[in-house]
Amino acid sequence: MQYDKGKHCVFYHRYHLVWSTKYRYKVLFGDIRLRVRDIIRQVCSEHGVEIIHGVLSGDHVHMFVSIPPKLSVSDFMRKIKGRSSYLVQREFPALKKRYWGQRFWGRG
Repeated sequence: MQYDKGKHCVFYHRYHLVWSTKYRYKVLFGDIRLRVRDIIRQVCSEHGVEIIHGVLSGDHVHMFVSIPPKLSVSDFMRKIKGRSSYLVQREFPALKKRYWGQRFWGRG
């Protein structure tokens, strides 16, 4: 077990996060899968989140991450799901027919 250090704290926060696409449509393959993976990595690096293990399936994402205490889990999920949904729908217009409510990820 290895502890992480902040400026004024020592922490060991590990979370298993799972979220799925809206209606559980299996759309995470090919270029969409690669783009979602890149966006998730980019958001994690911006906020100091370490990805310990991650898997993208056809309709959901599993991540085991270490989140620093200055960032809440709900804010982190909001940032990942919001940015990836916005960019994926903008870059792949074919998804507009399937996801007509401007939401790519399921609620929760």
